[in-house]
Amino acid sequence: MLTPNDPTDAHWRVVPLPSLTDARKDWLTRGGSLTAHLRTLGAVTVEVTREAVDMPWRDEARALKITPRTPVWVREVALKVDGVPFVVAHSVVALAHSTGVWQSMRRLRTRPLAELLYSDSSVSRSALASRRITARHPLHRLARKQTERTSHALVARRSVFKRHGAPLMVTECMLDALWTRLAASRARSHREHARSHEHLSSHAKRVAHGEAK
Repeated sequence: MLTPNDPTDAHWRVVPLPSLTDARKDWLTRGGSLTAHLRTLGAVTVEVTREAVDMPWRDEARALKITPRTPVWVREVALKVDGVPFVVAHSVVALAHSTGVWQSMRRLRTRPLAELLYSDSSVSRSALASRRITARHPLHRLARKQTERTSHALVARRSVFKRHGAPLMVTECMLDALWTRLAASRARSHREHARSHEHLSSHAKRVAHGEAK
């Protein structure tokens, strides 16, 4: 279970940094499938960028309670909304579990990992933890591969899923395009609300002057 300030990695926090915007805090703490949340913004597609045997990142090994030299199965994808990358995800499971408890992970192809994680009642999930990601973190390098312009600091979240005691960690990094889309949606909603208010006010004035039918 990830804790608010894990002594082995104080960067990851269950409570998001207070300096983050409300939108970022919202998306970093939303439960359920991130893919499902993205579908509220448009058509979602999954681009698999890498599946391979590798070694875990230092902070992954600590959270999974394995040694840094334990071989793992890695799946990296870009989640796109209407063809634009909004999120890069990095999932890792001990290699032995990838051919056992979590063997279905290897057969997903372009289907989202959420299909495995949220359709099985035997799967439990830890608390979500989040942090800022800078160029020093390998997740930032994955983000840069998806977009030419990447902010110096991005935000990411992670959690550990367990099935029959076998942990699988999913780390998701939000890209700038997500915040741009959300800001545009808020601006459009504000304009529509303003136009509706203006129309109602105009109608009320016409009624007051006996002009409206």
